Amino acid sequence: MAKQELKNIFLSASIPLPDRDPKYIETADIIAIRDAVIALTTVVLPYHRIIWGGHPSITPLIYYVMDKLKLNVQNHVTLYQSEFFKEKFHEDNNKFENVILTENLGDIPSSVKRMREIIFSENKFVAAVFIGGMDGIEVEFNMFREYHPDAILLPISSAGAASKVVYENLLPAEFKNEMLVKNYAYMSLFQNLLIDKI
Repeated sequence: MAKQELKNIFLSASIPLPDRDPKYIETADIIAIRDAVIALTTVVLPYHRIIWGGHPSITPLIYYVMDKLKLNVQNHVTLYQSEFFKEKFHEDNNKFENVILTENLGDIPSSVKRMREIIFSENKFVAAVFIGGMDGIEVEFNMFREYHPDAILLPISSAGAASKVVYENLLPAEFKNEMLVKNYAYMSLFQNLLIDKI
């Protein structure tokens, strides 16, 4: 049997913080955010690669799935981190072999922007999934589209927060799907809208 090509999927996700813009936390469904990240990781990792900028609320969930499923798939995950946050890296970062550090440019906006530019320019993506999050999700959605205009876009509106804002305000009509709004069965959602289409 021919070996399947490992395709890259960008994950943009976080759990909104209550002290940031209330428009994100007011609609956030924290359980749905967690469940969607776990389902995505479970469905994707055996066959393809997830690439993400290591948010501390998401990285442990990805490692949790790898550990529970006993998946030896270190080459199926790539974690990017800006060295600006070096003193605050989550301890789970050490559990991944493919961690790429990007330059500290002296402040958060410049350093994170540089990290995103590197992620999007040095990888070829077939899809991006947006789950929960805050303003960074909206920024990453717009940047991702510039670099990868033909990729599948899946903002999980049912998880609320920025992914709901992206679905309602930024997503082109051809990507709209009621499953992204109403379906909490995330394993089947990602199988139907992502794995079956790439």
